[in-house]
Amino acid sequence: MEKYKQPDFKQIYKDIITRKYPDKYDLCEYLLSKNELLALDILKLNTIIFGTSEKYSSQYRSYKKTDILKILDYQKENMLNNTQLALHFKLSRNTITKWRKIFLM
Repeated sequence: MEKYKQPDFKQIYKDIITRKYPDKYDLCEYLLSKNELLALDILKLNTIIFGTSEKYSSQYRSYKKTDILKILDYQKENMLNNTQLALHFKLSRNTITKWRKIFLM
């Protein structure tokens, strides 16, 4: 069975910026220069390019293990509880609790 290939988000966002939003390239240059884009980087790019949307649902987001561990590290560094972390990243408290059980125990 073939391993799932992730889309080339770097190229997708470069194309969007160069074609529709060339004035925002300087703001996104740092994120696009990274070797690998994490889910958090993609969310930042979305916010920079398209702005924040109240309609945006987190229902269809997916996170890799590295993304989850970075989020949990952020919680430790900033001494946040699950509710505060969930509000910051627009996630469910139950999701944070589940991740903590899986990855930190």
